[in-house]
Amino acid sequence: MTLKTLISSSALALVALLAPVAPASALDDAQKKEIGEFIREYLIEHPEVMIEVQQALEMKQYQARLKQAEVAVQENHAEIFTSANDMSLGNPNGKITIVEFFDYNCGYCKRAMSDMDTIIKSNPDVRFVLKELPILGPASVAAHKVSNAFRKIAPEKYADFHRMLLGSEERADEDVAIEVATSLGVSEEKLRAEMAKDDDSDAQATELLARKLGISGTPSYVVGNEAIFGAIGAEAINQKIANVGQCGKTTC
Repeated sequence: MTLKTLISSSALALVALLAPVAPASALDDAQKKEIGEFIREYLIEHPEVMIEVQQALEMKQYQARLKQAEVAVQENHAEIFTSANDMSLGNPNGKITIVEFFDYNCGYCKRAMSDMDTIIKSNPDVRFVLKELPILGPASVAAHKVSNAFRKIAPEKYADFHRMLLGSEERADEDVAIEVATSLGVSEEKLRAEMAKDDDSDAQATELLARKLGISGTPSYVVGNEAIFGAIGAEAINQKIANVGQCGKTTC
């Protein structure tokens, strides 16, 4: 937000307080000048008001984003939680499902992998769904295509593939992903044959779903009725899991 926007926002708020019964069009030039000078002097003496206005606007936008996501969760529940195209870890029949949107080249996702393992270990009734959202450039898209082919050929080994590729210190791309896949017993020939058949509809569907939920970065999660933007840590997610188990919502 620019300084000019902050001042304008603060000015509007002050005008509303000073002249609640008179629209701006009813003020003459002298009155407008007087109010303008007062606002200027007030903001110079109290510059913290501009920070408060910015924080209030950011909170309002964040709350609107959460509301958008809550509606999208309701409208796209099956696609989010029970899509046949997704792989899951943990308890396949778990009563509580967590969905993570991730990119193999996302540094925060790499660090959050330990959160996933902690959550699965501490919650035997949790099913952890993984949705690949390759948004960090061509290398991520290429790695996803290999991953998608591997998932279709050897779904029983996907958990190992996921942990190895996401846990790698190398930047994930086609070559690195193929190296991981072949180390798990899937030939490059089979991978490339499967990749040639793929129309990338899975990735497109995930990208569209992310837009509906207001997700623009990774990692992001869906737990219960709530979308969570960013790596908030295992402890915070575990609390939301406990709330879902208690009252069906992430906040009881």
